[in-house]
Amino acid sequence: MATNLALDDKLISEAQKIGNHKTKKSAVNEALKEYIQRREQLQILNLFGTIDYDKNYKYKAGRSRK
Repeated sequence: MATNLALDDKLISEAQKIGNHKTKKSAVNEALKEYIQRREQLQILNLFGTIDYDKNYKYKAGRSRK
């Protein structure tokens, strides 16, 4: 899909240099992948305090090497 975007050339150049990307396209694609991954990780944080755990679960029992 061809898309025209007005991107900051300094940011693209820096991303290419830091990420060792040969093309602007590869730098932008990698940045988008990392952005999505980070946002998905942040969604996991919203789960803290919302999951009910079994108070009778014996977690140490699973550590036995016997």
